[in-house]
Amino acid sequence: MNTTLRPRRDRLTAAIAVASAAVISSIASARDKDDHDEGRHEEHAANRVERGFELVPRGVTLNPVGRNRQLLGLGSYIVNTAGCNDCHTHPSYAPGGDPFQGQPEMINAAQYLSGGRVFGPFTAANITPDYAGRPAGLTLEAFLTVMRTGHDPKDPPGPPLQVMPWPSFGKQTEHDLRAIYEYLSAIPALANNPQPGP
Repeated sequence: MNTTLRPRRDRLTAAIAVASAAVISSIASARDKDDHDEGRHEEHAANRVERGFELVPRGVTLNPVGRNRQLLGLGSYIVNTAGCNDCHTHPSYAPGGDPFQGQPEMINAAQYLSGGRVFGPFTAANITPDYAGRPAGLTLEAFLTVMRTGHDPKDPPGPPLQVMPWPSFGKQTEHDLRAIYEYLSAIPALANNPQPGP
């Protein structure tokens, strides 16, 4: 073998070894980051579930029987941070509990999500469960349809729901929408708000 080629071959072998080590190190680092990120994601998800239970309005008692605790807590987190109360509870706050008036927040538990907020010709629906535990009387499949398309299968064909931000909610994962449904099925059933208004 030509002795002048040996140093080149040795340098090439060394370069390949260094490059391979760098690639392996990079892959291992990426795996560690993925594992770390996944751990942080799981921790974040658990925090949202626990925070959801903290956000259930005072005076609202959940029925957890036969329900998935993780979905229930996550559903509460989404519903109680996404403004559902603003439209589906009228009035939104109990007397003396309006944060927009500088008062300590107190949700109107007596009419919680029973509808009644009027927007011109539209009135927000009662989304509490019916006698069978179905939010707004909707099966899960029908609820998903409403949230994704704005069409309530119980209504005659026509334009999609107005005012309701279904285009935003419809972008959520099915897991999140199922969590919302789980939570709404566990809140107290109420009759339609007897005093609708703006």
